[in-house]
Amino acid sequence: MDHKIWGIAWPALLSNISIPLLGLVDSAILGHLDTSKYLSAVAVGAALLSFLYWGFSFLRMGTTGLVARAEGAGDILGSLLVLARSAVLAIGLSALVILFHQPLIALGLALMSPAPELQNLAQSYAGIRIASAPAVLVTYTVVGWFIGRQNTRWPMLIVVVTNLANIGLDFLLVLGLGLNSDGAALATVIAEYLGCAIALLAVYTQLPDLGGLRFKQHLMDVSAYKQLLNSNRHLFVRTVCLLFSFAFFTAQGENYGSQVLAANTLIMQLLMLASYGMDGFAFAAEGMAGQRLGGGDLPAFRRAVGRCALWTMVSALVLSLAFALLQPRLISVLTDINSVRELMSQYYPWLILLPLLAAPSYLLDGVFIGAAETRYMMSTMLLSVGLVYLPLWYLFAGLGNHGLWLAFAAFNLARGLSLFYWYRRLSREGGWLPPNPA
Repeated sequence: MDHKIWGIAWPALLSNISIPLLGLVDSAILGHLDTSKYLSAVAVGAALLSFLYWGFSFLRMGTTGLVARAEGAGDILGSLLVLARSAVLAIGLSALVILFHQPLIALGLALMSPAPELQNLAQSYAGIRIASAPAVLVTYTVVGWFIGRQNTRWPMLIVVVTNLANIGLDFLLVLGLGLNSDGAALATVIAEYLGCAIALLAVYTQLPDLGGLRFKQHLMDVSAYKQLLNSNRHLFVRTVCLLFSFAFFTAQGENYGSQVLAANTLIMQLLMLASYGMDGFAFAAEGMAGQRLGGGDLPAFRRAVGRCALWTMVSALVLSLAFALLQPRLISVLTDINSVRELMSQYYPWLILLPLLAAPSYLLDGVFIGAAETRYMMSTMLLSVGLVYLPLWYLFAGLGNHGLWLAFAAFNLARGLSLFYWYRRLSREGGWLPPNPA
């Protein structure tokens, strides 16, 4: 079973690692222009688009769980129908995003409040990038379909090719043609459509002969969208709460001054890198847990969860140890500003601790996604934000930035503990085997 887990996890790890590397290359290319305003504008615009697209990541997660259970039950038609219905939903949502992109971008920039000289550049960058919404959202559904089928190699290929194309187009459009921040946006749009084309080609190579008419009849069954919409509704609320938790952390950090904000941001970047590492085993849990539940094999489900839990904790220990041993080097690589370095050293122990506290939530997110039991993810997220994160921030406000990190760490721990409660309860009550969704 460990071989199977690693077979799913390592491609996911590689594709995850390529995401921050792309950001570094983008920054390096724009950082060599004659002014920093283009780099700053892209940072603002990219953050806005990332926030928007991350809000639709439920399309990936919702697809994964339903596909995994359908595949486990041997329902190949059901698996393909989940993908098709998710893609229809993705296209509909992307059409709404494009239709209302101007007020969405204006609202986002108003909330982010960039410097006046960056406003127009960031707005232009985001306006170009929004054209890739159909490609991004449809690719989410395809990646979810493959993960649900315990296949992370195609998602790895999609992400790596997309990122390599983006880098090459950056050199051509930004440095070669001098299009600056607009060139960076156009490069990303072209690369994302290329990634979507590869995703659709990958699906085509996996299609069995099911009979087009029968498939179309099922696809047009409006009632069949109910469970997909319910699952995505839970995941959407959960994702919005998670986005709020990060936005709130950033906003409160800014109240302690620009130097503290910079230190928090750099530490958070390292924490996000750790999350990419643990996500590989969460992806393995999604596919393996869902397929075993779809097949009605509870003992195999528990074994899969147990082994994925082991490797998730091992990865968390390795990451925490690496952060501890590499502290001086990592801080020196990330910033040359002595005051920010000192602040990073002051708050760095939270970074060492957080992978261990957050690991259970990453694993159990994967388990509940694979099981298509997303309502528990929503309820525990609401609980963790409303009854742990915000109250602790208020109670420990006197500790300054340490109090903010304490509240954030407790929030991550609460997510894992509350999900574990529901995992144990469903295990005791036999609640893991509801009627097959497809």
